[in-house]
Amino acid sequence: MTPPSFRTLAPLGRLAVAVAALATTAVVLGGLGFRWDPFDLARRRADRAEQVAASATAQAAARSAEAQGQAGQVVRLDAAHQSAVARERATAQSIQIARTADDASTPLTPDRADRLRDHDRELCRLAPDLLGCSAAPDPAGPGHPTV
Repeated sequence: MTPPSFRTLAPLGRLAVAVAALATTAVVLGGLGFRWDPFDLARRRADRAEQVAASATAQAAARSAEAQGQAGQVVRLDAAHQSAVARERATAQSIQIARTADDASTPLTPDRADRLRDHDRELCRLAPDLLGCSAAPDPAGPGHPTV
């Protein structure tokens, strides 16, 4: 039995042979590395992937900056807390010494004045930005009159 020729096939058979030939050609050319992308879908996918990567990079940078800011805030808060604790300790010691001193109920003597000055110096050493300390900055700022 001899195979039928293309001319003897019915129109539907001819269509099936043409589709099979196109499919075989596409598979062979695809295996060889040829790609046919009439709608440029590969470029669109690449552009979309680049946009997603850029967005992820920006979000990661924002989260990193947020984490650094939060870490700095924790350090500043801890320093402020330690300073407050040191001031409270110095004040508590000074109050205790003043209350238990022999001259606690008598008018201010030079010894008491010296103790108060020592306490004041300690507070200024711990927090030089307090008003009344010699190292306190001018609240009006440079070039402005003091209120």
